[in-house]
Amino acid sequence: MADSNRSTRANDAHSAAKGTGAAQGARVAKPRGVIDAPASGSWNKGRWMLLLIIAICAAPVIASYFTYYVIKPRGGSTNYGALIDPQRPIPADLHVTDEKGQDVLLSTLEGHWLMIAVNPSACDDACAQKLYFMRQIRLTQGADRDRVQTVWLRTDSSPVPDKVSGAYEGTRMLVADPAALAAWLPADTGTKDTDHIYLVDPNGNLMMRFPQNPDPSKIKRDLSKLLKVNTGLGTAG
Repeated sequence: MADSNRSTRANDAHSAAKGTGAAQGARVAKPRGVIDAPASGSWNKGRWMLLLIIAICAAPVIASYFTYYVIKPRGGSTNYGALIDPQRPIPADLHVTDEKGQDVLLSTLEGHWLMIAVNPSACDDACAQKLYFMRQIRLTQGADRDRVQTVWLRTDSSPVPDKVSGAYEGTRMLVADPAALAAWLPADTGTKDTDHIYLVDPNGNLMMRFPQNPDPSKIKRDLSKLLKVNTGLGTAG
């Protein structure tokens, strides 16, 4: 009787093993051309990897805009020029007369970093010094110099001395209404707009004013930092 029971159990185990093998064979043998859908975990991992790559690529641009528009270092501890807060956009109705005598809007210069000086056309020594500083600071920016445009806003239409126009080729020399300029360009206490160099960002926002009798090496440092941090702002050419 015991031998009979052992034989029955052995037969049952053998049948179960055959059944399991058949089931495994059924799973392995799939119709030709049928492709398994990716596992849910694998799909989610791939999606997260794609999002991570996009985030890494976008991070420098996001960081530059955050630093420039949100952090805005204050107090002169990290920048030489005084930040204009709130920023002042170029007035939509600020007309200037260009070198060919054509009436144009100053806002047409948007797209570059603008270094601006304001002075009469006669251009005394202080005026010439500012134009010289702006020219040299731009040239020291290396490959980024084409992102910067120097601008002399003249407060009258008198002729520019040859020694000035010849020395600063490339600087835009535009005639503007002095009252309109004074309303847009804030001066430091005890000074006038003609005493300063101003910086306008490529979006057309007046955002920095440098002091009277400035240190050009410190202006260069501020501008270099802005160009480096804001790689997405300002176009070359």
